[in-house]
Amino acid sequence: MEYTPENITTLGEDDIFVFGSNLEGIHAGGAARVAYERFGAVMGKGSGPQGQSYAIPTMQGGVETIKPYVDEFIRLAREWDQNTFYVTRIGCGIAGFTDEEIAPLFDEAYDLYNVRLPESFARIIRRNRGLNE
Repeated sequence: MEYTPENITTLGEDDIFVFGSNLEGIHAGGAARVAYERFGAVMGKGSGPQGQSYAIPTMQGGVETIKPYVDEFIRLAREWDQNTFYVTRIGCGIAGFTDEEIAPLFDEAYDLYNVRLPESFARIIRRNRGLNE
């Protein structure tokens, strides 16, 4: 399995950078800032596709408020199967969640050939599924 690199500075033509955002779309720090500066994220747009990036809001409540946005992302990733999506450790920086809290939201994405997850998320999903490392 391929994982999302720790530090993404360039993308291929069909690659999408998936980052944690806030609902207001103020992409001022962390991966959101990288998305804005390098991959076409739009100030004022807090969720969904934008340029070569995809925003998932993570700063509006608990994990249960993030899940619908992750589910929406997974639906889009299935539909846009010509693209490769590089999911960053959304919610695990400025938003303050742990990998253990966020990774299970991406369980369905783990099986998609066009989604790359952070290694920490993939390891947690495998553990939760009872699979060997």
